[in-house]
Amino acid sequence: MIKTTVGIDGMMCSMCEAHVNDTIRKAFEVKSVKSSHKKGETEIISENPIDEDKLRKAMEPTGYAVTAISSQPYEKKKLFGLFG
Repeated sequence: MIKTTVGIDGMMCSMCEAHVNDTIRKAFEVKSVKSSHKKGETEIISENPIDEDKLRKAMEPTGYAVTAISSQPYEKKKLFGLFG
């Protein structure tokens, strides 16, 4: 699994976050996506790396600007001690 963090300029509210999330879900097969207008970023969890050029092109018509993209391996957090 891959965690991709995307800097997004132009998000002002929760509706902006939803618009960005919907755009990403339509363009890519993702496990999860969440955006924060306060942080100005979106976190994407996916099985495969996100194509940066495709991401920038998908965001272009929305009016939001991609300012940065970084990826790193992602592992689900394990819940130790809860199930014996």
